[in-house]
Amino acid sequence: MEEQIVYEDNHLLVINKKVGQLVQGDKTGDESLLDAIKNFIKKRDNKPGNVFLGLVHRIDRPTSGLVIYAKTSKALTRLTQMVKNREIKKTYWAVVVKEMIPETQRLIHYLKKNEKNNKAIVFPKATEGAKEAILTYHVIKTLDNYLLLEIDLETGRHHQIRAQLSKIGVPIKGDLKYGSPRSNPDGGINLHARKLEFIHPVTKENIKITARVPQNDAVWRACEE
Repeated sequence: MEEQIVYEDNHLLVINKKVGQLVQGDKTGDESLLDAIKNFIKKRDNKPGNVFLGLVHRIDRPTSGLVIYAKTSKALTRLTQMVKNREIKKTYWAVVVKEMIPETQRLIHYLKKNEKNNKAIVFPKATEGAKEAILTYHVIKTLDNYLLLEIDLETGRHHQIRAQLSKIGVPIKGDLKYGSPRSNPDGGINLHARKLEFIHPVTKENIKITARVPQNDAVWRACEE
């Protein structure tokens, strides 16, 4: 757990989540990062009683990268509000199939969640029950068979990046659900929450954090070189 912590102070803790880890408990009953971190802090700091830890935002199980947890209720309240107000800048990296797409593009779609198959349906224009989804991508590296995109999120919708990139014909590597031809050996997808930037909810300092990509993946390593 120690090696996954990329930032920590008295108020918050930021983890570089591995592919397959759950940010919080779900119906699978698998241990979540929330519980694992609580247990880790309890042991490390010799804490009697329960450890307070609140999840500020989520990323999908097959995705890797930065997740913020709050260590105090004050920080949790403020950070949750900051997420709502879009005051936390999130930058993602995605490895996609190599196709002819513009070097940079702002995508605006409307997404509706299909509860049955846990998938986002993408509409080109405003549709009843669908929420506006906006992101901007830049092609930052070209590999033999793939493109590396850096993505700035303006909204945070269910499966937003996965669905929007699939819609323009460049599904994320390993993402079978959204049209990738093959799965990855670890069952994950090549989507990584790479950077976070925000004003600290208590100290008011500007926090900038970058997370390394999964080192067990040769394509990811090539992206970071």
